Amino acid sequence: MSYTTRTSFESRAVTRPVEAGNGATCAGCGVPVKFKAKIRLTQVIANVYVDGHWDRVEHYHSDCYDIIGQPYGSAA
Repeated sequence: MSYTTRTSFESRAVTRPVEAGNGATCAGCGVPVKFKAKIRLTQVIANVYVDGHWDRVEHYHSDCYDIIGQPYGSAA
């Protein structure tokens, strides 16, 4: 017996704290998303799917994600 399942994945975003050693660059403004010890900054991380298949991860400053109109929906 053979089972075939077809799951359609969609791009989505989540909010996470910026951690020490983060080397990501903001896809919105192009500036590195940097950790700052005395300020608890957050970032938005988006898993981007193209034609139902995972393509890439994009990082954003939380403010930049809002400014560009939340391209992957409201961040969870």
